[in-house]
Amino acid sequence: VNAEIIATTMTINGAHVENNGGDTFGGLMIASNKTKVAVENLDWAEGTLAADFAWSETENTHAVTVGGIGFSLVPSHKAKIKQLLSFYDVTIMNPKVLGGIFLGVMLAFVFCALTMNAVGRAAYQMMNECRRQFGIMKEAFKANGMSDAEIEDPMNWPKKVIVNGHQFPDYGECVDISTSSAQREMVFPAILAISVPIIVGLLLGVGGVMGLLVGGLTSGFAVAIYMANAGGAWDNAKKYIESGKHGGKGSDAHKASVVGDTVGDPFKDTSGPALNILIKLIAIVSVVFAGLVVNFGPVVAGALGL
Repeated sequence: VNAEIIATTMTINGAHVENNGGDTFGGLMIASNKTKVAVENLDWAEGTLAADFAWSETENTHAVTVGGIGFSLVPSHKAKIKQLLSFYDVTIMNPKVLGGIFLGVMLAFVFCALTMNAVGRAAYQMMNECRRQFGIMKEAFKANGMSDAEIEDPMNWPKKVIVNGHQFPDYGECVDISTSSAQREMVFPAILAISVPIIVGLLLGVGGVMGLLVGGLTSGFAVAIYMANAGGAWDNAKKYIESGKHGGKGSDAHKASVVGDTVGDPFKDTSGPALNILIKLIAIVSVVFAGLVVNFGPVVAGALGL
């Protein structure tokens, strides 16, 4: 208000001074030489004030007023969560946030699929190794004089047999398969969990990362709870039938429960607990690389036209 009063006063006063100068030098007014010099000096001063101060003061006032309506200057270390979300346009109407949510939901299910398939591949490797060792052991038993009827019943097998200087069963080989498969199969899921938040941040910015965290947290938590409950139910169903209920062992119900337990064990022991780690990992990676996303995200997105 003060700036507007000063600017208006200078403008009105300048108009009077300029008109007086025009009247004096234009011949409309009779004045002495001393008066003409004074009027000329005032006219020069009026031009300077009107151009440099009055108009600049008015423009600065308008700029501050309009800027105050649109935004407020807040130091980053003092900004509230609401102000940060508003600054980075983290709303559901932002396509980048919505895309991040979809990617977060898909990430949880892709991670589950990778871990379930990893368990299946490791189980097949273990099964093939056991079949190989059983075949070698049966040949050794037959060479030692055991009949086919005795060999058909594993309860008649000796606890160990030596073939070509190697002892069977070789439990160490099975342990090696389990350990190597666990480490090898988790390489890609780990890379996926670490790289996706960084890639999404560089392509979709802060809004995309926030959406990724929201989608990953909600879907990951729900799916993890579901897998823990469903896997435990399938496992206990098999034990319940084996206790003598619904026909007991060997019945059709027992065969179905074995299939359910085959899926339920990796549900409750692998994919379910791994989702909890996924949720924590994407959150930690997002926090650690927040500076990278803020500084270089706009550059990468601009280069790709996003």
